[in-house]
Formats: sequence, C-alpha cells, structure tokens
Amino acid sequence: ISHTLKAYLEKDELGNYCYALVRQRPILLMGPPGIGKTAIMEQVAKENQVGLVSYTITHHTRQSAIGLPRIREKLYDGKPMSVTEYTMSEIIDSVYACMEKTGKKEGILFIDEINCASETLAPTMLQFLQNKTFGSHKVPDGWMIVAAGNPPEYNKSVREFDIVTLDRVRKIDIEADCDIWMEYAWKKGIHGAILSYLSMKKEHFYSVENTADGKFFVTARGWEDLSEILKGYERLDIPVSNQLVIQFLQQEEVAGRFTAYYQLYTKYGQDYGISAILDDSLSKEDREQKLDLAKAGGFEERFTVTGLLLDALN
Repeated sequence: ISHTLKAYLEKDELGNYCYALVRQRPILLMGPPGIGKTAIMEQVAKENQVGLVSYTITHHTRQSAIGLPRIREKLYDGKPMSVTEYTMSEIIDSVYACMEKTGKKEGILFIDEINCASETLAPTMLQFLQNKTFGSHKVPDGWMIVAAGNPPEYNKSVREFDIVTLDRVRKIDIEADCDIWMEYAWKKGIHGAILSYLSMKKEHFYSVENTADGKFFVTARGWEDLSEILKGYERLDIPVSNQLVIQFLQQEEVAGRFTAYYQLYTKYGQDYGISAILDDSLSKEDREQKLDLAKAGGFEERFTVTGLLLDALN
C-alpha cells in the first residue's frame, strides 16, 4: 500500500503527477472483521506523512455520499430551463476539511465496509471506484482511494462485487498473523499478560466461528481493546473476572484460559516483586529467595516471569 501511494504521488520536474488518474486503481482490502484494516491505513498515512480521511460507508445514505439535489435555472437556446444540481458530497467535503486542518494536500481516502453499502448506494460505489467521484464531485488530485470489506462468510449484508468492479481495483487479501501483530503490539504497549499469553498460545490469536449455537470469535481488535480495560481496572484496583474478559474475547474457551493465565500473571508479579528486582532494592536474602522460587517453578511460570520483566522494561 505504501509503495502504491509513492507511485501514485510521484511528480515530474514540472510538478505534475506522473501516474495518470484514470490508471490509479483504488486498493480493495478484503479480510475478516477486527483484523486491523483501519490500523493499517493509519500506519501508512503516518509513515508517509500524508492525510487520512476514514469513512464507514454503512453509516451513509445516498444523499450524504453524493450531496443533496437543488434546482437552478440555466439558459438553453435563450430559453430558461430548470436543472438539478447537487450540493457538495459530505465525504469529499471531509477531504478538503482535512487538507485545510492539517495542511497536507495529499492523502488517503479510506472507505470501510464498502461491500455492505445499501442497495441505493451500490451504483454510487461503482461510480466511485471507476471514476473517483461521488456524484458530480471528484476526489482531489493527490488522494489515493482505499476501500475495505469483509468476505460474505462473515457478514450477511455483504454484496458480491461483479467482474466489472473487480477489474477496476487492486484486490489485496488480508490474513491474521500473530507474529506480525505482536511486533505492532510491543510498540503500542499492549498489556504484558496478553503479549506473554499469545507468545505461548498463538492459535488463540484469531478465530471466527459461525455455528448453529451462535457466533464465537476472537479478533485482533478484541485483544487490543481488552488491553486497555485491563490497564484501567488495574489503575483503579478493580478485580478482573472471566465475565469481563468474555465481553472482549467472545469465545468461551479462549476467554477462560486467558482469565486463568491473567490471574497467574498478576500473582507472579506480586510474588516475584518485579519492580523491586529492576530497581535493585531487594536485599541479598530476598534476591536469593526469588531465585529459588524461579528454580522451583515450571516452564510456564518462568516464561511468565520473563514476560513480566520484559513488560516492565518496555
């Protein structure tokens, strides 16, 4: 995505864009929910120092996307005629507002859940992908279009793209990858218990099940949101229960196992006195006691203590 942005924004010695607008295919990201498609766009925009305008198209009506109709008069062969025009599209207006607010004249217009647009918006979305316009209003030069959607197995509201549409976009399939997410998670300061747990249980990172008994899922978004509530509860000294965890990790087995691990993680943090180890305030006797405790512990205990040390250092 970053390479595409650089290619589309390349300019010649006269300051004109080298890449013809008609050939600038929008990028279409397809992948399961909660995998981080929006986070990807935020990272790309930040790394390339361009603007970002993000919209979820399911929140829009045809009127807000293309503008409201209004009547004005024009002369044709000397005769006045009533003509329908449209006010500025709310989405295109947001692009101009972003340029004015940030001073960045180039950027990314990100439209999420594009294949869940209402039936009345479907022709507008096709026109948008083909011509880079909403109604009669064009996306400004220097703005790359990226759209995202969920495959039909994850959302019953999904509308399948036809070949005409797919032939005008660059489709990229996004998959869950725990190792890649862990890199991101360390930089974002995700709670140490989550990092430590997923280092051992990578198979619990992402799953979506749609069964006769209901929908059960664990997503990257769920882990990140759980991290924030864990930090908040710890600051306020509120106990963390399985009932809380399952609100974020909506798969009973994973939620139960993580809750049990979190309780062990908290206990080991207290037993080993991690902060005292790191600031070297333990007495020689206490230090020996902690060493003996670690020697007697099993693999999972020692692995967890290592996670606690890494989290504190991070």
